[in-house]
Amino acid sequence: MINVAVIGAGAISGAHIEAYMKFPERCQIVAVVDVYVEKAQKRISEYRLKEAVSVATVQELLHTDIDIDLVSICTPPYTHASITCDFMRAGKHVLVEKPMASSLEEADQMLKAARESGKLLSVVAQNRFTTPMMKLKGVLDSKLIGPILHVQVDSYWWRGHNYYDLWWRGTWEKEGGGCTLNHAVHHMDAMLWMMGKPIEVQAMMANTAHDNAEVEDISMAMLRFGQGAVGMITSSVVHHGEEQQLIFQGKEARVSAPWKVVASTSRSNGFPEPNRELEQELQLQFDELPEVIYSGHTGQIENVLHAVETGAPLLVDGESGRDTLELIIAIYKSASTGEKVTFPIPSNDAFYSRESMMKQTVHFYEKKSSVENFEDLGITLGRKLDAE
Repeated sequence: MINVAVIGAGAISGAHIEAYMKFPERCQIVAVVDVYVEKAQKRISEYRLKEAVSVATVQELLHTDIDIDLVSICTPPYTHASITCDFMRAGKHVLVEKPMASSLEEADQMLKAARESGKLLSVVAQNRFTTPMMKLKGVLDSKLIGPILHVQVDSYWWRGHNYYDLWWRGTWEKEGGGCTLNHAVHHMDAMLWMMGKPIEVQAMMANTAHDNAEVEDISMAMLRFGQGAVGMITSSVVHHGEEQQLIFQGKEARVSAPWKVVASTSRSNGFPEPNRELEQELQLQFDELPEVIYSGHTGQIENVLHAVETGAPLLVDGESGRDTLELIIAIYKSASTGEKVTFPIPSNDAFYSRESMMKQTVHFYEKKSSVENFEDLGITLGRKLDAE
């Protein structure tokens, strides 16, 4: 039986708790931690976690005799590195919410702690653990669409003005960034998983509708890949409808999540006509690929439990989390300086550490108001990837 502690009792903690509860024969939650201890106790009562106790601080949990094997970190991004390193040094496996950290320096500290402890470090990327994403990955791996020429990431969300009133949101110090870091991270992770890393990026960003936040509410980035492909990422919290999509244009066909397949062949004058045979072949391949057994957070937590139990590799490890963070930091650097950024970003770069990056990034507005908590009304998860 794997004993689990959930660190942070905010909105996303419910997704973790519900996922662990799907595997009662394999794990149990023994502690919920939050600085607002009444929130931790509320989670325990809400989910009837009979074996769990509420704890006010990470240090208190570290110095108790509660037996813990794995921790889920669901706290604001600026706390991820210190909590991860503390628990790994204490011999615990860690699953940490996205984004992995608020700087590359912190991510490297986390990876070092994982190497030295020999424990597992997984970064939440629950979109990988969905049937549309798994099937899209399988189709791309078949190479039937030919070499990829262009990738398009549309991370369209909508958040009201008061979204950034929460005390830790909307500042470079506490949140680490805006929609690029905290919303588009999932689709960027999926893009890198499917296509590999770019070699350079050029970006711009703005704050168009949230004058109570230092950070951006929209960014656009152009990518170049080593094999000659190019790409475009739009990250936004000003798009009504909360639609997200990931589109790959190959030499022979186009595929995407939400799933859509289009293939063209050339007429004698160079204009397109449908390649129905290839479309049917790709559709058949997509249809025959298996559905995932466990989806979203449940799928990732099952993957982590399996890795703890058997020593099998993680689908999303700390290195994957760092790769995604490096792309995000590159977008911030390019958008703040107006320069093209090439990879990798070295440790002496001004955007490597959080303290240095805060001095370089554009501060759009000052935070005007701050509330300690919002009423727990749940969170929106955007467009279903299997829907047109």
